[in-house]
Amino acid sequence: MSTIIYPTTNLKTGENLILEKGDGVYVYDNNGNQYLEGMAGLWCTSLGYNNQELIDAATQQLHNLSYSHMFGGKSHKVGMDLAEKLAAMLPVDNAHVFFGNSGSDANDTQIKLLHYYFAAIGKPEKRKIISRKRSYHGITVASACLTGLEVNHTNFDLPVDALGILRTDAPYYLREKLAGESEAQFVDRIVGNLEKQILAEGPETIAAFIAEPITGASGVIIAPDGYYEKVQALLNKYDIFFWADEVICGFGRTGNDFGSTTMGIKPDIMSLAKQLSSAYLPISAAAIRGDMYEAMIEPSNKLGVFGHGYTYSGHPVACAVALKTLEIYERDNLFAKAAETGDYLQSKLQQYADHPLVGEVRGRGLIAAIDLQNTAKDEAFPAEVSYYLAKACQDNGLILRAVGGTAIAFCPPLIITTAQIDEMMEKFAKAMAATEAYVQEQGLM
Repeated sequence: MSTIIYPTTNLKTGENLILEKGDGVYVYDNNGNQYLEGMAGLWCTSLGYNNQELIDAATQQLHNLSYSHMFGGKSHKVGMDLAEKLAAMLPVDNAHVFFGNSGSDANDTQIKLLHYYFAAIGKPEKRKIISRKRSYHGITVASACLTGLEVNHTNFDLPVDALGILRTDAPYYLREKLAGESEAQFVDRIVGNLEKQILAEGPETIAAFIAEPITGASGVIIAPDGYYEKVQALLNKYDIFFWADEVICGFGRTGNDFGSTTMGIKPDIMSLAKQLSSAYLPISAAAIRGDMYEAMIEPSNKLGVFGHGYTYSGHPVACAVALKTLEIYERDNLFAKAAETGDYLQSKLQQYADHPLVGEVRGRGLIAAIDLQNTAKDEAFPAEVSYYLAKACQDNGLILRAVGGTAIAFCPPLIITTAQIDEMMEKFAKAMAATEAYVQEQGLM
């Protein structure tokens, strides 16, 4: 076993797959076995593997300027160009962006920017943040406090209360509905709970509400119709920012530019990473409204410095790769193509809607999940079933991921073709058959 402490892994098991190379939508292990990468790595390799244009962009930038920090106003053209390109794309008013290295640090940055801004406008008490149960926003200390998954909290002694993180209902109708409750009634109940929470805490103390437009690690949860419209109206009523965590949904994943577009959200601030560079190099962006930035200028002037930044903020090579990635998205009309292939994927997955092991099939664009359920008993299977299914997929040359305890997620590269989706479905069918046999053998039905 390696001396690596593996992330998000059962430390008792160690390695189970050692990859050596990738090309297009496929990866290959150290024994030469091929796998269709149905998770785009970790929701991120949108342009697949071995994209020569991205390799060339990185190589050229390494020759030109391999590194420069951005402290003290030092800058470089590729970083400035990327910021301008992003600002023009984002559904945030007069967007200004802060570059980092990961979705986790983008969310940490946003917490600090919110605190800084509200202190600057004379409202330092407006610092609490409402997050949702079953959410995922990262694993650094602050972003893990935002995350609403037990596995990311247990044994870590996180300062949730000290950071003013509140928790509200997940819009997860399948698992959280009451007996006989319609989707519309469910939405009214949980949005009503949110309003009660806001009033109990005091709207003047709440800075923002954070949400993934469509969740990832918690099970690709898609809110019922009307949910975001009513949440947005509530936040506007009480002067609370809508913070869209677009780390997974951003840049074409849902068949639109951003998940906020797909789900009808108008965000005040946004966190971005993953597909920003097709994961070829680590880079993230925390985007805020222009009026927030303007309010922060004079306080930084009084101190002589805005005291936040990372060594690799705006790393020139990462910026060059991200800029080329955005160019490819636009040139090749990839968001629209992802919508088309996404519709094909969603239609193929519907064959499992009435499967005896399936409670729900859900998705948008090229992100989806099959939620496993003992339909005979109308109850969720234990997590071991989704883990078994993920391993069965791997045994059949397909990489998917068990998420949320009961679901299996699909998130292939945006460049996947319909023929490759057919191949993915053939491999998945074999894995489902093996899982059904396993469930019967274990007496779980």
